[in-house]
Amino acid sequence: MNSSSLVIESAIAVVIPCYKVKQHILDVISSIGPEVSRIYIIDDKCPDNSGNYVEEHCNDQRVIVLRHEINQGVGGAVMTGYRAALADDAEIIIKIDGDGQMDPSLILYFIAPILSGEADYTKGNRFYDLEEIRTMPLLRLFGNAVLSLMTKLSSGYWNLFDPTNGFTAIHSDVARHLPFKKISNRYFFETDMLFRLNTLRAVVVDVPMDAKYGEEVSNLKISKIALEFLYKHTRNLIKRIFYNYYLRDLSIASIELPIGLMMLVFSIVFGGYHWMQASQLAVPTSTGTVMLAAMPLLMGLQLILAFINYDIASVPTRTLHRKIHFREYLVSKKGEQ
Repeated sequence: MNSSSLVIESAIAVVIPCYKVKQHILDVISSIGPEVSRIYIIDDKCPDNSGNYVEEHCNDQRVIVLRHEINQGVGGAVMTGYRAALADDAEIIIKIDGDGQMDPSLILYFIAPILSGEADYTKGNRFYDLEEIRTMPLLRLFGNAVLSLMTKLSSGYWNLFDPTNGFTAIHSDVARHLPFKKISNRYFFETDMLFRLNTLRAVVVDVPMDAKYGEEVSNLKISKIALEFLYKHTRNLIKRIFYNYYLRDLSIASIELPIGLMMLVFSIVFGGYHWMQASQLAVPTSTGTVMLAAMPLLMGLQLILAFINYDIASVPTRTLHRKIHFREYLVSKKGEQ
């Protein structure tokens, strides 16, 4: 069986959110290969009426246009596409942007790890090729590095980079278990997806890719989303730690983190108090007081680093959709008895 027949039998669907991408959308659709059986165009209350434009100028029989009466953001548009693809029994759902920055010929590379059982969800990573990285704007490079570090902490996927990359693929069995109504609808969507996938213990794999930067204008304003991203990353970090280390399971890491934090806080409060007192009285702090402040600080940092090391080693490695298939197989066999 060749790769084309395997892909067609696997029912591949592509979801393309559309908002101010009228100039590029037709080229994106025409670049999608025959391995894809459905293409969902989500007109997210686009001021350019991209849905109507596609229907009038595109003859591809695979294309289905869906419209939002109210703009829901990229996350809301993707969730609409996911629901439609799941209703049509798609096995793998690809999400690409409509601005022409992503090469649809890479779709086969994104679905290969899923079809082979190595991943539940794949996403693009534009930082593999050092030569390509040099072409990126410096501000974009710096922002992506900061966001990647924050995402590693909040999502638990320490093995991933380029978290805001919108070129993704997901197995339908995993998509069905996502809490669609809870996933962030707007610019935090890709990052929030990783957090939700980690709560399911899904395996996520990076796929190397190049990005094209043309004349398209980004709607993302860093100054407007910086505090929002910081708040949501912190919220997801706290939720993930609670879910994975206290609600779902208990381990040595469940003890290391709170003790480490308590020792760190004690050291800062105790040491800070005695430092201020010594400064006001203009007297040197005793050696015993310094040691009593320093030892908990060192031990607390060591325990927190031990927790992070445990967390890094706990990145999911067993694919969720294979577990689901095996469970369904056992249920069907039990029903036959």
